[in-house]
Amino acid sequence: MALRVFGLNIIKTNRTLLHNAVKTNGASNSQVAMAPYATQVTVQATPAAVQKQKVSKAMKAYLERANEHDEFMKTQHLEFQIGKRHLANMMGADAETFTQQDIDEAIAYLFPSGLFDKSARPAMRTPEEVFPARKAAEFDETGRPFHSMFYTGKPNFFQLLHDIVKETHKLYDLEERMLRRGNKPDENQKIETAGFQLLPKEQLERMLVEHIADIEYLNFTNTMERLISSPYAYKSKAFIERFLKPLIDQSKQLEVPKPKIDGDGRQYITTYECLRKTARADVTVRLPGTGKITINGHDISYFTDEQNKEQLLFPLSFSSMLGKVDVEANVEGGGPSGQSGAIRWGIAMSLRSFVDQEMIESMRLAGLLTRDYRRRERKKFGQEGARRKYTWKKR
Repeated sequence: MALRVFGLNIIKTNRTLLHNAVKTNGASNSQVAMAPYATQVTVQATPAAVQKQKVSKAMKAYLERANEHDEFMKTQHLEFQIGKRHLANMMGADAETFTQQDIDEAIAYLFPSGLFDKSARPAMRTPEEVFPARKAAEFDETGRPFHSMFYTGKPNFFQLLHDIVKETHKLYDLEERMLRRGNKPDENQKIETAGFQLLPKEQLERMLVEHIADIEYLNFTNTMERLISSPYAYKSKAFIERFLKPLIDQSKQLEVPKPKIDGDGRQYITTYECLRKTARADVTVRLPGTGKITINGHDISYFTDEQNKEQLLFPLSFSSMLGKVDVEANVEGGGPSGQSGAIRWGIAMSLRSFVDQEMIESMRLAGLLTRDYRRRERKKFGQEGARRKYTWKKR
């Protein structure tokens, strides 16, 4: 009994070390857990230990930053709840059942904006969506790191690479065992990556809560592509899908313009500023039509090269609209290749208003809706061309 009282007295004198009120649990260890919004720190002490352990400067600095961040997040949560109640009162709705969708609709109604980019319009989100997440403590109160890769500076990223390589080696071993048995992979379970892409660098950084360089992101994509190329990749489908993003979400964000009606009662849509190299074009597509193509007052014979003509007709044939619409284009600047590329992009963008969503996604995957920003690379001083060097002679 005297030993237990002696241990309680030690805890009271070292209260500043624990950073919170200590609750004793019999005659063994005590724990204090702070569970704020973004971090969680656990400090342990032994009542029976007579010697005193000093808290490292790194842990003290981390605790100060964590407390400041927690207070900031509490203030932001309070302001968000007040703002949500104000919006609900202005819209005549119940604040308790006011969802995020109701908030977006209320802001769009009360604060109309003519900005084209949706990310630039007024918005109100929860603090967790607005402010980036913070990493939890990576070391204990004595300064010892938890993770074996702590000294790399990016433990989460290198742990991810280690996990990818580990999954790849598992699939290699499985493939060798199946080959010895004479078995083949199941083609019906093959992972289809069409319509998907690996997580962009920004999203991967948010997932890892770490900043990574371009060369490190390239290493991530190379290791993931090696894993996906395995014939038994479907065995690691759950792991792979964590780092895949559907491309269809990007096309849903594009606002397809609605066609207008001309004097003849035909639908039409005009796409301006169709650029390719130094060429600039305006393209108008009319439905219904007979397949007539007019370029600066001439027919398709405006282009003498067959390749330029094929470039022009490709979006029409791909979308099965060849012979169903009329195309009128005014183009200036550039050469035949640039002008045909500008008109092709304008036709593809205009056809979105006359086809279904599935065809729009197919056109996007085929690259028809992506503007070609390539330009001729200039000649460099001291070189024969853009990349070509002068012949070097020793004598």
